[in-house]
Amino acid sequence: MPAATDTAKKIRVILADDHPVVRKGLQSLIARQGHLRLAGEACDGDEALRKTRELKPDVVLMDINIGPSNGIESTRLILRHFPAIKILIQTVFEDDNHVFAAICAGASGYILKRHLPSSLFSYIKDIFEGGAPMSPNIAQKILVLFREHFPVPGTMEDYNLTKREKQILKYLVEGSSYKMIADKCNISIETVKTHFKRMYEKLHVASMTEAVAKAIHEKLT
Repeated sequence: MPAATDTAKKIRVILADDHPVVRKGLQSLIARQGHLRLAGEACDGDEALRKTRELKPDVVLMDINIGPSNGIESTRLILRHFPAIKILIQTVFEDDNHVFAAICAGASGYILKRHLPSSLFSYIKDIFEGGAPMSPNIAQKILVLFREHFPVPGTMEDYNLTKREKQILKYLVEGSSYKMIADKCNISIETVKTHFKRMYEKLHVASMTEAVAKAIHEKLT
């Protein structure tokens, strides 16, 4: 898991959007953020893959409508070759099909364009630090989708989760980032990360997506 940002480390971002005006606006905004650095830009999915291979960014900000196919396919292709890179989908769509397809493709977060730029930079930082941020209404859709796709089994395991771990898992299922969970529990981000590590071991999972799926599937929160 990447280390938290500090003064010596800037999060390197590639902007993948087929609208030059949008890219220019985001480029200007990123330049004002002390913890971010624009590593490159791409006007289509093919260029996004080439730039990712060449520049090795930390995060790719991916427009869902980018050509030649779409941002979801581009996300899947990039992660097939570079699984450690985080991808944040930006979109005007919040229907179930787009949301579920983006998550299944491996996107680390999903932000609606109407929430730009107010939430964008905290989302990028959260993703870099291992979080899976989503706009609140998108997080709610994910809960519904997982319930529909993972019916509750007849028998469930306890996993020996502590009260604090169950509380943190509940916040994760609700779509909270590391920072949000730390604030809600009045603990440090490092303590949150320690709890996540222990929960992953107990739940026998390796990612936040798997943890959320299991929590919803087996009603652990």
